[in-house]
Amino acid sequence: MKNKEKILAASILFSGLSEDDLAKVADIAHVKKYNRGEAIFFEGDEGNGFYMVMEGKVKIFKMSFEGKEQILHIFGPGEPFGEVPVFHGQPFPANALSLVKTVLLFFPRKEFIELVASNPSLALNMLAMLSLRLRRFASQIESLSLKEVPGRLASYIIYLSEEQDTTDKVTLDIPKGQLASLLGTIPETLSRIFAKMTDEGLIHVEGRTIYIDDFERLEEKE
Repeated sequence: MKNKEKILAASILFSGLSEDDLAKVADIAHVKKYNRGEAIFFEGDEGNGFYMVMEGKVKIFKMSFEGKEQILHIFGPGEPFGEVPVFHGQPFPANALSLVKTVLLFFPRKEFIELVASNPSLALNMLAMLSLRLRRFASQIESLSLKEVPGRLASYIIYLSEEQDTTDKVTLDIPKGQLASLLGTIPETLSRIFAKMTDEGLIHVEGRTIYIDDFERLEEKE
């Protein structure tokens, strides 16, 4: 229970709640474990609750009729996902799959709505998190629709630098193949762009570490 409450208290969704309220949230949360590559839910499944990552990583993605995958988000520890169906009672709008061995908290829809109805702080936190999620989606749509792939990659590297609080290097937390899907391209194109940015003196790559050699010029690529 204490481990659950520690994860909950550190998340944007439940930060600021009292110990008593955190305990109530922890009481309704079920621990679920998934192996690498295991499906958590599919697009169209009943939205009977939402999840939060305790350990591991989860990708949210859609598949085209041609079988092309588009990654929408990658979520790690402390991040909730699948929360929108909790409120509008509709099916999940995308697929979720564990990228590594993963432990999740599952919050059943009925019990969570009852908690929100009796706890204004939780309702405000939920609104703040949904607003943040909406801004992320808007930024991603803008990037995919208006920017060429080099601009998308530059934006993602800068986003990682802000997340990791650094301007000299960032660490990719997903393989380059999945990064290509997240950026709406293919691995071969992404490799060529990495090589071109290296030749231009913007970055150089060693494994999953991207060293930023010229941050200001990289910003100009956005």
